[in-house]
Parts: sequence; structure tokens; C-alpha cells
Amino acid sequence: MCRLGASTMAEFTGGDDYQAEFDPKAYLGYFKFGEDTLGEEYLNFSLKHYCKTFTSGVVKGDTLIDIGSGPTIHQFLSACESFKEIIASDYTYRNHQELEKWLKNEPGAFDWTPVVKYVCELEGNRGKEAEKVAKLRKTIKQVLKCDVHQSNPMDPIVLPPADCLISSLCLEAACKDLTTYRIALKNISSLLKPAGHLVLSGVLGCSFYMVGPKRFSCLVLGEEFLREALSDTGFIIQEFEVLVRDDNIDDSCDFSGKFFILARKEEAI
Repeated sequence: MCRLGASTMAEFTGGDDYQAEFDPKAYLGYFKFGEDTLGEEYLNFSLKHYCKTFTSGVVKGDTLIDIGSGPTIHQFLSACESFKEIIASDYTYRNHQELEKWLKNEPGAFDWTPVVKYVCELEGNRGKEAEKVAKLRKTIKQVLKCDVHQSNPMDPIVLPPADCLISSLCLEAACKDLTTYRIALKNISSLLKPAGHLVLSGVLGCSFYMVGPKRFSCLVLGEEFLREALSDTGFIIQEFEVLVRDDNIDDSCDFSGKFFILARKEEAI
């Protein structure tokens, strides 16, 4: 989750709403394997693509920055094999606390064991869950405050440009309109080296999602807009996968499909 700017559209949930009402434990309920949740459907889609992307040998380097990590770690499970350092980030302090709790293996931390097991199986490393967890905890070096509406999203910290930038389910929740999305995309791209990779995933056609009893806004995105916005920001799209939603029974979120994008930042002339 990232900061949501003050909105002239009163119905769009803003940063103050996230600080006051976003419950990471309720949100993590979406990521329980074996309960046939929308989160599990998203996990299956995204984890397969993360595995393919980060085990290909093409997307690798010293530093990976995640924009809007929320309270989750699934997005790092394959990436930690290809990067020496991972920097997680989020706008809300509760998500920072939840992440730190897992990193320190404290009581009450969310149990990611089923997800870790699934990723190890995808990678052909069945039975190596303990090694995967240990490696990830060692690789995540920092959990920082992030605000995608700042020209430097990590302000006041200035980070060296990263080899890879990932972001999942963040910008569509952080941006009230398409113009704001474009600006946020430009802001986060400033954290990436020329020729570095962007791994972007999220949902299409989504206007809201529920976290416990609280309804949070989402910017409705389409494939054509995303392609155009990335190109205009200086990215060359290398992969763009869309999976249409196959059921509309669950009313906790109204997305129509999921997307996964791998893009490369154009080199400076």
C-alpha cells in the first residue's frame, strides 16, 4: 500500500484513511492458501510469473526496491534468489510493523509457510522452505516509508538507483485518476537505473476492495492505458500478461482481470 494523496473526489480513500483504518491482519486474510479466496487466485497468477521472471537469469542485480509492499512478502520469494539486497517500502506504519514482525520471526506474525512451500515447488526446490525463509529474511535489508506522490518517493532518504523495481496492487490504490497514476509512475521510475527492470502487477477494471468491513477505493485500469503510460514514461514492455477473472461470486473486490508486466527502462541517451 502506498500513500494516497488528498483527493478532490471525497469518495476516494486517501492516505489518512489508510493510516487510520487499513488493517493489515484483515488484508492478510486474502493470502491464506487453501481457502479458495480471491487472494489465492491472485497469488497463483503472480507467483508463477515472479518465479519465471526471477529464475530466468535476465532480471537480476544488486538491489531490488518494492513500492508499496503492504504487509506481504510473497512478492520477494523468488526475487531473493536473484538480488543481494531487497528494500521493502510502504506508506502506513501498521504495514511496517507487520512486515518487521515476520522479519524478526516474532509471535503473531502471519504464517506464510503454505505460500513458501508453493514457491519452492515452482522453483524445483521442494522441501527447502526453511532455507528460502532464512535467505529472504537476510536479503530484506530495509523497510522504508514510501509516498508515490513525491518526486522522490523515499524522501528524505535518497537511495542509489536500483537494478529492479517491483510494485504489486499499489498504484491503482494510490492514485485517484489516470493523470495522478502517470505522475506516480514517473516518480517511482526515478528510483530505477537506466536499462533496469520494472515488474508491475495488479488488477484491471477494479473500483474498490474490502479490508475487513472497510471499503477502499481503486482506480479502474485498462490494458491500453497501462501500455501507453509505460511507454510515455520511458519503458519498453517485454511481457504483458492478462488473466480474465473466472468468477464473480466474491463481492469483496470488483476487478475484471489480473495483469503482470515486465518492462525495461530505456537507457539514457
